[in-house]
Amino acid sequence: MSTWLTGLEGAFALKLGLCLLLGTLIGVERELRNKPAGISTHCFVMGGACLFTYISTVADLNSPARIAAQVVSGVGFLGAGMILKSENHTIRNLTTAAAIWFAAAIGMAIGIGW
Repeated sequence: MSTWLTGLEGAFALKLGLCLLLGTLIGVERELRNKPAGISTHCFVMGGACLFTYISTVADLNSPARIAAQVVSGVGFLGAGMILKSENHTIRNLTTAAAIWFAAAIGMAIGIGW
């Protein structure tokens, strides 16, 4: 008799839980600084990156990086949309965009089992 939290499902549940915990920690720091991307954004990005990476490793054993590789460019596009240039030529939200990209990298690392 197997339970829900055994095997691949249990391993993935633990990975996703770790991503949500770490996403919350990064998000709290960003919210305390009144930045646009907070807890929910970091949790979604980190959890989504973990999920796509996990799916990539399980779905295609011959090319496990095929799906996961697209996370990098997708999150880069998301981060690029956050960066603003004002009329006085100052750049805003660059660190927030970098935090989103870094959160995705952490999620991918957890998703692959590192």
